[in-house]
Amino acid sequence: MRKNSGLSRMLHVLIHMGRHDGTMTSEMIGRMLDANPVVIRRTMAGLRDQGYVSSVKGHGGGWKLTRPLAELTLLDIYRAVGEPSMFAVGPAYDMPGCKIEQAVNATLDEVLTEAEQLLRNRFAAVTLADVAETFPSPPELDGNACASS
Repeated sequence: MRKNSGLSRMLHVLIHMGRHDGTMTSEMIGRMLDANPVVIRRTMAGLRDQGYVSSVKGHGGGWKLTRPLAELTLLDIYRAVGEPSMFAVGPAYDMPGCKIEQAVNATLDEVLTEAEQLLRNRFAAVTLADVAETFPSPPELDGNACASS
């Protein structure tokens, strides 16, 4: 099963934005992520709706952080990108009348709900500034800078 990398990609973008003076266009971000600028605008709109970024139209426009990295948590961004499923495993509903399937599903639901809450709590405790502190100097913002690293 393919993993959803949307959260990781937006964290990447936001940390670049936090270390960049001025705005970043959807085209710049798209080059950095090898993604279509339309997809970038759609995703960034969710972050804008939460008040994490703002957008400026026209020449010199683009996207800009509205809060410092230290005020944004992994949980904030996870929620802003639509809360994708955290786990690839889950219950099966092939035989709804089977007591064994019901017991397995109930157990999986309980364990996964508990694990998801632990992960959400951990996400809430980590800021984007914490992540940014794990590398010494600001990486280049050239559209292909991260592609080669």
